[in-house]
Amino acid sequence: MIRKILCMAALLMCFGMAEGRAESGKLEVWKAPDGVALNDNFTVKVRRPGKGWQELPSYLIKVDKVENTRHQPLPSSMATFGFEGKVEVSVTYNKGEIREARVRPNSKGIVPEVKGNALTFFLDKPGNFSVEVNGDIFNNLHLFANPIEAEVPDKKSDNVMWFGPGVHIFESGALRIPSGTTVYVAGGAVMKGQLVIENAENVRLMGRGIVDHTVKAGIQIYNSKNVYVEGLFATQCITGGSEHVTIRNVKSVSYYGWGDGMNIFASRHVLFDGVFCRNSDDCTTVYGTRKGFDGASYDITMQHSVLWADVAHPIFIGIHGNTDKPEVLENLNYVDIDILDHKECQLNYQGCMAINAGDNNLIRNVRFENIRIENFRQGQLLNLRIFYNEKYCTAPGRGIEDVLFKDITYTGDRAEISVIEGYNEDRKVKNIRFKNLRINGKLISDDMPDKPKWYHTGDMARIYVGPHVENVTFEK
Repeated sequence: MIRKILCMAALLMCFGMAEGRAESGKLEVWKAPDGVALNDNFTVKVRRPGKGWQELPSYLIKVDKVENTRHQPLPSSMATFGFEGKVEVSVTYNKGEIREARVRPNSKGIVPEVKGNALTFFLDKPGNFSVEVNGDIFNNLHLFANPIEAEVPDKKSDNVMWFGPGVHIFESGALRIPSGTTVYVAGGAVMKGQLVIENAENVRLMGRGIVDHTVKAGIQIYNSKNVYVEGLFATQCITGGSEHVTIRNVKSVSYYGWGDGMNIFASRHVLFDGVFCRNSDDCTTVYGTRKGFDGASYDITMQHSVLWADVAHPIFIGIHGNTDKPEVLENLNYVDIDILDHKECQLNYQGCMAINAGDNNLIRNVRFENIRIENFRQGQLLNLRIFYNEKYCTAPGRGIEDVLFKDITYTGDRAEISVIEGYNEDRKVKNIRFKNLRINGKLISDDMPDKPKWYHTGDMARIYVGPHVENVTFEK
């Protein structure tokens, strides 16, 4: 009898522990403020396993579709929440039956369960996702599942500007943030103006709020240092003439002409961590002197991020600089990135990973590692050129050197011919190393067994290696 009691007690203890584990975790949901535009294409709900459903507001945003060379802004949807542990997500498509559905990035391995006009799936890690129904990549749901905030500043502190739930309008069209200030934009807050950090230092801009999609160039970091931006949504997040900048879990979706997502102009020591960019021009760039910002850019890292270029390049480096005082753009790192799309008709502006050296720039020590490229609509895997683009440059670049492509995968059938090409004997592309390049699962290497001896290895990957190029290798 005593043994039975002890066994039952042990079972109850284990059950209690398991139940406690099941109930562990957190979920944060924020209401949309009155008067903010919503999109009723989807009904979005989320819950912790075994708990009740909570509905998320589905905000109206816009994305860019190019047809016959014309930009066409289209309505789309966005929902955001915070969690830790595990959650279940339910998405109902209010416009009809779901014939097919996917949740991207594909690398996350999320397979939704579909019943009628609803789909469900589980998340056990935060991330930024696209939920797509019936193959529609424009009328999709941008779902931003944030980590729980590690730090929320005290609203009573003298150096804190706190914006709670609601709509916030600035008469000048912008909030200018001074040195030594923390700005907190809470979940459920919508900012109807730009957030500008200019000629400032030691600034933090944080929260789970939104810069309204009607605000162009929503976040600006100009001539500043020691800046931390985290968690917000905006059309763009631009860094110029600045140093020691961290941009973490920021989401950028633009729909207008020249809507680059996360530009770098003449800046140093910049980290992008866990960002999402879907843009109507280049998603992320590194330039030297440009738009009134002077000097080279170096020590730039983007990691754990998702890129989607409705126009132009997901990653673009090097076209702008100072021809009279040549600059070096160096130590540039792109690691653990999903590229969901690339759409560019103009051959001169293609390339998921593009380094185009102009304005006497020398570009060196660039690393692309663990990049997963999905089946984009139109463009090239990569484009490395020293060129003289008379529309944007006053001279060709000086060189491209020491570029590593490691653990790059492309799954698809729409890539046009990639290009590696120098300019002349004095302006070359040198030391380009591919390691574990896989196209549709096939490893491309200099000693691959099915490569004819008279072929260039690049031929096996549809990479054209042109003149004035030295030392291109493909390794296992």
